[in-house]
Amino acid sequence: MKNTNFKVESVLKPTYHRFHMVDPSPWPLLAAFSAFTMLGGAALWMHRYEQGLFIFLFGLLLVILTAGFWWRDVVREATFEGQHTAAVQKSIRLGMLYFIISEALLFSGLFWAFFHSSLAPSFAIGGVWPPMGITPINPWEIPLLNTFILLTSGATLTWAHHAVKAGSSSEARTGLAITLVLAAVFTLLQLHEYQHATFSIADSVYGSTFFLITGFHGSHVLIGTLFLTVSFLRLLKTHFTRNHHTGFLCAIWYWHFVDIVWILVFCFIYWWGS
Repeated sequence: MKNTNFKVESVLKPTYHRFHMVDPSPWPLLAAFSAFTMLGGAALWMHRYEQGLFIFLFGLLLVILTAGFWWRDVVREATFEGQHTAAVQKSIRLGMLYFIISEALLFSGLFWAFFHSSLAPSFAIGGVWPPMGITPINPWEIPLLNTFILLTSGATLTWAHHAVKAGSSSEARTGLAITLVLAAVFTLLQLHEYQHATFSIADSVYGSTFFLITGFHGSHVLIGTLFLTVSFLRLLKTHFTRNHHTGFLCAIWYWHFVDIVWILVFCFIYWWGS
């Protein structure tokens, strides 16, 4: 009788490789449903339908919960299970780079709409830019202050990054904490600017392009702040090492992209556009 133990063991033996085969997860499907619910509720709310606000808040709550659970799984795979090998980290960085490129193309379309309307103003808005009756926001007040705040936050974030690579967790926490404070101040100042603006999103193409571009940038600041907050919590739990901090690195790339876009917003929307 032949001994088949070797054959059985060879078949059952797992295949080891450098890549992470992701387990089945409910979060992608739930995230799509949550985003659809949130955006649908927002559209109903803006058109003054009953229960629109409730649907929007319910969808927003689902988005937050889904993001939290999904982030928990990714952190567990990266930190405790050792699934994020060097090859996986390289793939994640490449995916983040592609995502940032797609975001750049999104803002390119928004700026295209702005330049299409401002370089050749139509007769309907008086043939001038800004349109007649529009008092633009003074670029040398809150917008200039926000520019200094956002650029300073980029510098403190770079400090935190170099501290992580140098193995200094205390300096990394300090730099990242200052970055989060500056991000919160930026958002509060932009909200103050919106509240005191003399025009709205319904005031011709100027108001539409202004609030669309600055509002999209503001939403990216909020997402980046959330990204950095998660990185700060992971930094407190000593999840990052000198050579294993891909999640933090992706957050840094995203924040620097937000910085670059804001420089363009300040130069073209606030300064040249006014």
